[in-house]
Amino acid sequence: MATTLTKADLVERIYERVGCSKKEATEVVESVFVLMKRRLETGEKVKISGFGNFVVAAKHARKGRNPQTGDEIVIAGRRVLTFKASQVLKKTMNDGAGPDADEAVVD
Repeated sequence: MATTLTKADLVERIYERVGCSKKEATEVVESVFVLMKRRLETGEKVKISGFGNFVVAAKHARKGRNPQTGDEIVIAGRRVLTFKASQVLKKTMNDGAGPDADEAVVD
């Protein structure tokens, strides 16, 4: 069964492992996400070593069809966010590290 990792979970993990206050842990998590969002908004790639790359890609306008009426329509161009996992993350996932692998503390 899949579970979800939330911002609150990240804050709790930082609070438990680093020993800072929950307020400080919340500020760290929020700051990281704000920084990532700002970089992605400007079209920059966000690379997290050992984890992966977040990249903004441009999709051009294209022709499509309304599935209900069959009428031809133009699908507007837009920017999309993609994530590509690093080789390290892929290896970890495929070597069966298990659900408790994220409990390890990296020095």
